[in-house]
Amino acid sequence: MRPRSPWRTRRGPASVLVTVAAAVLLAVPLAGPAGAEPSDQPGGTSGVLDSEALDRLQQRAAEVQADLQQRQTEVAAARQQLAGAQAEVDAARATVDAAEGVLAQDQALVARYASAVYRDGGALTPLTVLLSGGDPADVVSALGYLEAVDDHTAAVVGAAEEQRQAALAQQATADAALTGARQRADELAAEVADLEAAADAVTAELDVALGDVDRQLSDLQRQQVDVNTQTAANWRAYVDQLGEAGVVPPPAAEMLDPVRSLRAGLTPIGAAAGGVQRGAAQFPREPTSLLVLPAETIAAVSAAMDALGKPYAPGTAGPDSWDCGSLVSTVYGAAGIDLPDEQSALFAVSTPVDQADVLPGDLVFLGTPESGLGHVGIALDGRTMLAADGRAGAVVVRRLPAEQVVHVGRPSLGPRPQEPAPGPSGGALRVECGNAVYPPTFDGARSWGGYPNGLIPPSALCPLGVGGHSLRCDAAAAYRAMSAAYAEAFGRPVCITDSYRTYAGQVRLYGEKPALAAVPGTSNHGWGLAVDLCGGIDGFGTPQYAWMVANAGRFGWLHPTWADPGNGREEPWHWEYAGS
Repeated sequence: MRPRSPWRTRRGPASVLVTVAAAVLLAVPLAGPAGAEPSDQPGGTSGVLDSEALDRLQQRAAEVQADLQQRQTEVAAARQQLAGAQAEVDAARATVDAAEGVLAQDQALVARYASAVYRDGGALTPLTVLLSGGDPADVVSALGYLEAVDDHTAAVVGAAEEQRQAALAQQATADAALTGARQRADELAAEVADLEAAADAVTAELDVALGDVDRQLSDLQRQQVDVNTQTAANWRAYVDQLGEAGVVPPPAAEMLDPVRSLRAGLTPIGAAAGGVQRGAAQFPREPTSLLVLPAETIAAVSAAMDALGKPYAPGTAGPDSWDCGSLVSTVYGAAGIDLPDEQSALFAVSTPVDQADVLPGDLVFLGTPESGLGHVGIALDGRTMLAADGRAGAVVVRRLPAEQVVHVGRPSLGPRPQEPAPGPSGGALRVECGNAVYPPTFDGARSWGGYPNGLIPPSALCPLGVGGHSLRCDAAAAYRAMSAAYAEAFGRPVCITDSYRTYAGQVRLYGEKPALAAVPGTSNHGWGLAVDLCGGIDGFGTPQYAWMVANAGRFGWLHPTWADPGNGREEPWHWEYAGS
């Protein structure tokens, strides 16, 4: 069986959205069919084209990427060898120049000696010494002096010439090595050019397929909007039915003991394990009873409905963007129930109820044995939840994965004695609001949504509001929040030069700067999780850079350690999104 492509999505008719309260209580009639039911990964981030041809294109892209990565190593080695050969040539030439200088100096001395002899009466030879000599002892002495001078001159000039010849031989060897290194570098450059051409070709084909993917993703996102809209309408219909039935939701304090303290006309709701549920009641009527929730719960869920579609951004608490904990804390706080604003702290104080008894407004905590607690949302029924979701990059209605539920808490019951939330184990990354949080030194895969690096459909990204720049939606919302805070300090938003980088853009940049650019298909820019900044942030030691170091982490942005001063590739302008 062929493995499932990460570009695959479900094909089939849209199903009916389960309404917010009716699915659990059979109290609100089903509203009409929605565009789609909530997806397992909200916003359609995992749904793309089912195509064997696209699978083959991805395989080709992966092969080109692997070849480029191998060639990058070979190119780096060849360039190092070329630089070493050039240095040896330069050293050899310097040696030759020095030897020729010594030889020239010695030759000049000999020339001055000969000139002096000529000036003093002609060349001094043994014959002239004999003819002009008087005392035989003087003649012998003169001949000895002349022989010593000649021997010394010949030795000096000969040694200098030997040094020069040795230097010339060394230079010839170095020149040959340089020629070989240049030839290897040229061969590798040609191979890389061929690979870049192959990358261009596969990118062009992928762009065509990507257009189909983007259109399908746009449809899925419209369906998500339909889900959000229909869910909010269902909730309003439920609230309206309470009013039409003359039911005034009681405060939470009156529903703590549903056997003794319920208002007249209300009756308890049975619990799955026997007995009755605290914090809820029902209003008996025909043909079905009507769920009655505390006034605080209804106010909180209604406020959460108003936040649907707003961006997700870690560390923010509305009104323009939210994270999962701050959304829960804010809507319940406005309703009169104080809660922490972080998922682990919410887990610690939430009074538990049985998962089988989940009701609208309950807090649902998701996680896995490896990553521990990873998300919190507001239950709408047994199958759906509302959450500021890190993967969707927005406040959405999404499917409630029963197998990932680690805790269900009911805020209207008050806090419990604190209990620590389960954390990651075995080296797993921490997960916040459904999205993995990467440490500053993380250098592994940053893949998301099933998309290849640099081949993310435009509809899966969100604009930054600056030029044509875009990022993954949670990163974009966090960037906008960070830029607004930066503007308060410097009077202008963050200056940006680069954000999401397509596979084709990575190929072009690699061709221009192979020693600096990442291998196509591996850049964090290609995941929509990195930016290059300017306006002072692009220089170490500036007030703008210092502000980023001090504040960017609040918005989930970091400066990777490899780009810090002294780590070999100083890039003050490069910042990456790692979540909250």
